[in-house]
Amino acid sequence: MAKLIYGMMMSLDGYIEDARGSFGWAAPDERVHSYINELDSSVGTFLYGRRMYETMVYWETADAIPDQPPFIRDWARHWKSAEKIVYSRTLAAPRSARTRIERAFDGEAVRRLKAESPHDITVSGPKLASEAIRLGLVDEFLMIVCPAIVGGGKRFFPVGVELNLDLMEERRFDNGVVVLRYTRSLGDKTQTRSLSS
Repeated sequence: MAKLIYGMMMSLDGYIEDARGSFGWAAPDERVHSYINELDSSVGTFLYGRRMYETMVYWETADAIPDQPPFIRDWARHWKSAEKIVYSRTLAAPRSARTRIERAFDGEAVRRLKAESPHDITVSGPKLASEAIRLGLVDEFLMIVCPAIVGGGKRFFPVGVELNLDLMEERRFDNGVVVLRYTRSLGDKTQTRSLSS
């Protein structure tokens, strides 16, 4: 059975983009990027919302840009070879190969995909990931923590969800980035609470 992995770059105070929608502070250097390439080598399907897909579709042609370093070309080739599912009510057509559009997130369809897929699956973007987390679909959390405090924006974790997690791996880089990989604790039941509690 494939794992569903939620992983993103994030600030030290827990945001994947700041209040202005910027995430330039999260650009990985060669060592961090190469490590991400290694981790994602097990992934065969990427799940995206429209905005995240529009950011990531850059990789469809990135390896054709002259003088790209090998770690960039490697990631672009992997991204192009993987299946992409984009959840959007407004996107008319995909701008990349091996991509299909779904109009709504269907938790049962994702459960079937996990059961049938020979490769792991990632979900990217906090809105889409929050749906998967609330349905208990996410098996692993990959937090690439950057040495920046941005003070607000889009949070990595949804508000009102409580999870018990076990640390799988911690890795530190010279540039101050720390990678934390967690899995859900055995028997964990996702708890959701209202914002007023």
